[in-house]
Amino acid sequence: MYASRIHQFGPPEVLRYEQVDEPVPAAGEVLVAVERAGVSYGDVIVRAGSYPVELPYVPGVEVGGRVVAVGDGADPALVGRRVVACTAGNAGGYAELARARAAYTFPVPDGLGLAVAIGVFQAGAVALGLLTAMRVRPGETVLVTAAAGRIGLQLVQLARAAGATVVAAAGGTAKIAAAREAGAEHAVDYTGDDWPAQVRAATGGRGADVVLDAIGGTLGAQAIDAAARPGGRIGIYGFASGTWTPLPTAAIVRGGQSVSGPLSLVFAKSDAEQRADAEQALAAAGRGELAPRLHAEYPLADAAAAHAELGDRRTIGGIQLLP
Repeated sequence: MYASRIHQFGPPEVLRYEQVDEPVPAAGEVLVAVERAGVSYGDVIVRAGSYPVELPYVPGVEVGGRVVAVGDGADPALVGRRVVACTAGNAGGYAELARARAAYTFPVPDGLGLAVAIGVFQAGAVALGLLTAMRVRPGETVLVTAAAGRIGLQLVQLARAAGATVVAAAGGTAKIAAAREAGAEHAVDYTGDDWPAQVRAATGGRGADVVLDAIGGTLGAQAIDAAARPGGRIGIYGFASGTWTPLPTAAIVRGGQSVSGPLSLVFAKSDAEQRADAEQALAAAGRGELAPRLHAEYPLADAAAAHAELGDRRTIGGIQLLP
């Protein structure tokens, strides 16, 4: 079979489309004939070498397709089913066949397109988990950075559905428009230095009750400045800028704010709880209440181009590969 894999860390061009051995599902696993594979920013981070793994390495956490075989202990009734799943070891999705965890394999609801299912079952579950971890309540104001991203757009939708007022921070006119379309009542362009002041103005001078930041670096520090004082709750769940947010500890203490890493809390949930979040996201998509945005589709052979576009932050929503 063919896969896109890396033999060394580096720029997108290190991804090679080549023949590899077909995988065999181990105990508790299924084998999926991949029709679509999700591309996440985590894949970009691993490929660049910021999170070293054993090489050669086939990226890809999210896959969708039909189950063609199961390992010991996996439900044989899954064979032939159209599913979305997380890959075994969180790797191997950029391929024509992929091993996946049976415990995190989900039949696609009737009437739901595979592109939509792949777009929500993991990103939507993470967004739900983040909002729960941050204890978002109706009537609060939530600031979402990277609001036009794969998870960001779903955070906007779900926070709005939870009764919060959403302030979206994104870069550029098109991304701001996408965040507003997803339900953000206010949107600011974080390419301008005064954007935290705009957040404060949109919140009547108080600042956001909850901040969810996936960017880090200078923008992450600015997001902290836009949090409510006192009482703002700041959740840092990524560093798309390449560096983590520097914490102004003295200012946080004086402002009575709190900082947490909610993504770790999401992944610390039991398997049953994580599965329930994914099922909830899929059900919401089936009802039309959660709509992922697909920025682009690339052939599996062009995985490098997909990584380049994502790394350059040109995307609005998600990217998927087609083997």
